[in-house]
Amino acid sequence: MPVPVSRRRDLRGCLFRLTAALSLIAACVTVAAAGTAASAANAPFYAATFEKAPTVAAMTVIGRELFFDTGLSASGRTACATCHVPAKSFGPPDDAAVQRGGRDGRQSGVRAVPSLMYTQNIPPFTEHYFDDEGDDSIDQGPAGGRTWDGRSQSTHEQARLPLFSPFEMANDSPDTVVRKVRHAPYAAQFRDVFGAGVFEDDALAFKAVLMALETFQQSPAEFYPYTSKYDAWLRHQTALSAQELRGLAAFNDPAKGNCARCHPSAMREGAFPQFTDFGYAAIGVPRNRAIPANADPRYYDLGLCGPLRTDLAGKTEYCGLFRTPSLRNVATRRVFFHNGVMHRLEDVVRFYAERDTRPDKWYPRTADGRVRKFDDLPAVYQPNVDRASPFDRTAGGQSDLREGDISDILAFLQTLTDGYETRRISPSMRATTPSQFQ
Repeated sequence: MPVPVSRRRDLRGCLFRLTAALSLIAACVTVAAAGTAASAANAPFYAATFEKAPTVAAMTVIGRELFFDTGLSASGRTACATCHVPAKSFGPPDDAAVQRGGRDGRQSGVRAVPSLMYTQNIPPFTEHYFDDEGDDSIDQGPAGGRTWDGRSQSTHEQARLPLFSPFEMANDSPDTVVRKVRHAPYAAQFRDVFGAGVFEDDALAFKAVLMALETFQQSPAEFYPYTSKYDAWLRHQTALSAQELRGLAAFNDPAKGNCARCHPSAMREGAFPQFTDFGYAAIGVPRNRAIPANADPRYYDLGLCGPLRTDLAGKTEYCGLFRTPSLRNVATRRVFFHNGVMHRLEDVVRFYAERDTRPDKWYPRTADGRVRKFDDLPAVYQPNVDRASPFDRTAGGQSDLREGDISDILAFLQTLTDGYETRRISPSMRATTPSQFQ
């Protein structure tokens, strides 16, 4: 029997293998294709099918053009960058729970916009992850994949979704996208990158669009720079304050925040932490009545088992589970959880501390005064909700995550914001670095 999916896992070994694979892919893409370009319809995605070998640098440039082009949407007003704003860590532009798009630009989405940063090492989705660095006989459950429900296996698969989503860019078909690119101001540049005849085959041209978007979203300087204060501390370039160190300790402590169970904070084999284990959990966050779809009491967003993901609809043990996001740059966000029900980071941390001890603070009441705990998940699926620490208390009880711990954790989370200016520190200051991070 698999262990409960709330058991978390460390995917570092998988990450290193994936990074190596991405490097190999980049190398293959830049190999010159021999002869006439083959159709992309039946060839493997990374096969050299272009008449001209595109370089990573050139695809990054054209990918940026595509990312910011509102003309690729049916409304002419929505680009990738409309919802994934660079100045907001490639996350949502404001504190709206969901963003609007579609053919008229007025259709509301159903989930909060995730950040596109630090996704370079997300492994492909699997229902059964076995940790080859621990006990490889234990099935640790679903892991990997992109979007909140992991239904995209790669960045280029993820890039397809908003192009055709009825509440995002709302295109009818790949051919529609290609027609827009063919007439875009950068069309000549597109031909220069992929070959003069790239637009003669719509399937080939659409593959080029996805490959350029994928390559742009893998550019280190913009999407995974590792320039936070915490990274500088790990490099021995600065010191954390006493409060930040207390916050890190509470973040890691299984008896307090236990945050590192799902958001690992330690370096491993020389790699900086991603602050996610890429697994899935049902947190049981309150229903967000600000989402138009939720006006229908029969509608539930069940994550892995639907409704956006359909291949796991029969896996009721997955209902309510959503992918654990990275906490890097989390302090820059103003919308949290898959349904954007919270807008302050302090409320998020408090929810973890008080979900079970003070449920009346977070959930509505029924007509007879009972608290409707886990009101965004049908009762039949509520056994899937995570109940490991800090979710192991009862109503009226006392959480081990106290007021001081909450303030300290918030201070620590601020250190995960990129753009910190570093300075070399003295050996005496390095004593603030715990031995496990050396």
